[in-house]
Parts: sequence; C-alpha cells; structure tokens
Amino acid sequence: MKEFDALRVQLELLEWPNVYFFKFILPNEAERIAKVSALFDENADIALHPSGKGKYTSFSVKSVMLNVDEIITIYEKATAIEGVISL
Repeated sequence: MKEFDALRVQLELLEWPNVYFFKFILPNEAERIAKVSALFDENADIALHPSGKGKYTSFSVKSVMLNVDEIITIYEKATAIEGVISL
C-alpha cells in the first residue's frame, strides 16, 4: 500500500524486533474498539482514553514487533475498520 511507503522507509532504519507505539482515534463504540484490540496479542500494552465529550476514543498500544512488515500489516487492517484514524 503506497500510503505506508514513507513509514516503511523510516522503520527500516531501526533494528528489529523492537517495541513500537501505535496510536489510533476511533468512535467510542465497543465493536470497533474490539476490532482494533484484536489486531494485537495478549502481551500488548493497550490504553484507552475517551475524548472530552465521549464520542471518540484514543487507542494507544505498545507492542513488541518483529519486523516492519508486521507493523504495516496492522496499519492496513486498522484503516480497513470504518471510522478508525491512524496517527
């Protein structure tokens, strides 16, 4: 996917495996939160923070990633979930 080419170039400069920090903004709906959570394994450190009005949730994750492709795959799957914004 071309939208992640610049990210790929930056990430390839790092050594892998490494801890990577993901951040998403999504509607504060249990189904969407569950779908994004399912992209990560049980060892991921997930933090949820609702927006001031409670309409959206900030979804932050620290997880050990084995390589760049693993990160790009998660971003591709996350952006396929309606309403999810990758930061």
